[in-house]
Amino acid sequence: MNRKWFFVDTEKKRQRAIDDFSSSPLLSIDTEYDSFRYFREKLCLIQIKAAAAAYIFDPLSGVDLSFLGKYFKNKKITKVLHAADNDIRLLKRDYGFDFENIFDTHRAAMLLGFQELSLDKMINRFLGLELKKNKKMQRSRWDERPLSDEQIMYAVEDVAHLPALYDKQLSSLRENRLENAAAEAFARIAASHWQEKKIDWRGHTKIAGYHELDSRQKELLRQLYAWRFARAKEENRAIFMFMPDKVLFALAQNSKDTEGILAAARIKHFLPELTLLIKGQKNQSLQC
Repeated sequence: MNRKWFFVDTEKKRQRAIDDFSSSPLLSIDTEYDSFRYFREKLCLIQIKAAAAAYIFDPLSGVDLSFLGKYFKNKKITKVLHAADNDIRLLKRDYGFDFENIFDTHRAAMLLGFQELSLDKMINRFLGLELKKNKKMQRSRWDERPLSDEQIMYAVEDVAHLPALYDKQLSSLRENRLENAAAEAFARIAASHWQEKKIDWRGHTKIAGYHELDSRQKELLRQLYAWRFARAKEENRAIFMFMPDKVLFALAQNSKDTEGILAAARIKHFLPELTLLIKGQKNQSLQC
């Protein structure tokens, strides 16, 4: 693997990247983001491999990355990504980038009839290389700085083999007369947009134990479920981390012990607003 890479944190390195991008007919692109801990996925890293080297950009550094847009939109430059949907959506959401002329190695593999579509499987199948990637890295704290050497190498490796994989897959698509179908699929991916999560208004009925509750408890669980979604969105925290289903269920099942349940869950600071919610639901039940 070509391990020549630069963490772009100076103007000199930024200019080096610009010069490389401007003379490269193909750019390999990947991102690292955290969709595990946040309500809205947090973009944490952008990796781009050009002809001479790979470059790592830090969206959390406050550095202006708007200059990347002209390369992503340039029809003369092929942009190669693997499972590009989320990468493109997040880059559009955070920077307003547009994409033209992309090649998605994941979608290409689907069109070619492969069942195992992970990047390491594709690299093994088409390039005969065994990647020894630590799967735990995918959910590591990409939002914390400094990044470890292991994280950096994981991120660089994700773009290192994409050019060679692209060449092999493009040849296979042409041999199987799938080039036009692939182009249409890639255009749809390039046109995708990020969308805010929407609440599942029946989601509370899927919580374990729901059918054991009486009608009043079920209604309270419905209101708690909606409250949790709104508050997790407001605080940009993953819903299950903000308040697990088991806590919602416990509150609905035994609302008289709200303080004890929240204290045990170490989220006692929500007691005042949840007390008001529960009290309002009880008053409504009495009126009915």
